[in-house]
Amino acid sequence: MIAETVCSAVSAAGLGIAVVTAYRKRFLAAVRLAAYSLVPVGLVMTGVVGWLADTALSPTAWVGFGVLGAAWLLLAGSRVVERRRGGAERKAAGRAGRDAVAPAASAPSLGGAARPAARPASAPRAADPAEDFSDIEAILKKHGI
Repeated sequence: MIAETVCSAVSAAGLGIAVVTAYRKRFLAAVRLAAYSLVPVGLVMTGVVGWLADTALSPTAWVGFGVLGAAWLLLAGSRVVERRRGGAERKAAGRAGRDAVAPAASAPSLGGAARPAARPASAPRAADPAEDFSDIEAILKKHGI
C-alpha cells in the first residue's frame, strides 16, 4: 500500500515538472519527463511493485539470490583460472579436433582442377650483422641523431 502511494506521488511530481518544462517551450524534454514519470505508475498497475515488495521481505528469495551469486562467483573464478593457465584444456581440445579431420577433407570436391600449388617459402637469407644496422643508421642520420 505504501509503495503504491509513493509511486503515485513520484509520478504526479514528475508530470508536474513536465508541465512546467513544456510551459518553458522545451517540449522534447517535457515529453521525456512525462514518459519517465509514467513508469512508476505502470509498474504498480502491472504488479511488479507488489512482487518486489513480497520478494524483498522473503528469506527464501534472499537465499535464492545468494545461491545465484555463488554460482556467478564460481563461473567467474573458473574463467580467471582458465585465462591464467593459458587455456591448456582448450588448446588440447583444438589439437584433438584438428587431428580428427583429414587434411584433404577441406579441399573443394567440384571439378577436376587441382588447387594451384602454394609458392614455397623462400629461405631466409643470412644477413650480415653490419647490414642489420645500416637501416637504423640511415634513419638516425635522417633525423640528425
